[in-house]
Amino acid sequence: MARMSAIFLTAALVGAALPAHALKPFSAQYEASFKGISAGGAMTLSQQGQRWIYSMSIRNAVANLSQATVFEDAAGRLRPLGGSDRSMYLMKTRTIITHYNWKGMQVRWSGDVKPQRAGPVAMQPGDMDALLVNLALVRDVGLGRKAMDYRLLENGRAKSMAYRVAGREKIAVGGRVLDTTKVVQSAGGKQTIAWIAAGIPAPVRIVQREDGSEMFRLQLTSWH
Repeated sequence: MARMSAIFLTAALVGAALPAHALKPFSAQYEASFKGISAGGAMTLSQQGQRWIYSMSIRNAVANLSQATVFEDAAGRLRPLGGSDRSMYLMKTRTIITHYNWKGMQVRWSGDVKPQRAGPVAMQPGDMDALLVNLALVRDVGLGRKAMDYRLLENGRAKSMAYRVAGREKIAVGGRVLDTTKVVQSAGGKQTIAWIAAGIPAPVRIVQREDGSEMFRLQLTSWH
């Protein structure tokens, strides 16, 4: 099963780095759908000393998907230190662990991964994983950027992701109407759309499509 990317929906930062004070723990709950079936979703950011843990999950009757990234704020950059990607779909399970070696500037993958996807892959300063792109988008849209280019380490390779602002939209969340900025990224038949609102630490909505069909959707319902 394809890894949730994007959103999930993470990348070489171009421009100003995220200020350390901008990182604050949060918990966000979502209504979700996965391949057309309703699900529940959540995102959380917590701190343990100098390290942060960012996680996301989607669960319904046929699937249980979860991702987590341990990272640090390295002079304002979100630097991943380790990651996990676990899925259970139609009774099939898969676990992939990501190992970052910033001294050697290489990343490797272990677990249920094909040998050709295990790495090593050369790293560059600013590289992120799919989860951290969410935090980068919240930051960059808040800075007023219209174009956001990231370098993502995922599934045994490095790839570029280019988000562009595609307008504004009002979205109701918990009785409040939020003024959001819509950003879009498309490549190789896959498209990720995210809606970002000022003062909200996680995307308000995320939609991922493949070949025109919606794969999953997250809609924020509450946060604290």
